[in-house]
Amino acid sequence: MKAQEQLGMRIKFLRKERGWSQEDLALEANVNKNYICDLENGRRNPSLDILERISNAFGIPLSVLFKGIETIPGI
Repeated sequence: MKAQEQLGMRIKFLRKERGWSQEDLALEANVNKNYICDLENGRRNPSLDILERISNAFGIPLSVLFKGIETIPGI
């Protein structure tokens, strides 16, 4: 699984853990709801700015957003 897909799954997990809808996260992070949907489904490659906004919305350090995400060389 690509890191982009793993990141999307991680964001979805954190969002659901808080009981937030995609719209809730979008409002908190000041991004479009459709972008959140695409991100969670691994269809977006977010910028550092977007990732920072999302981690701030969750109230976590950026490094925690990537917790458990691993890449396989050559994929």
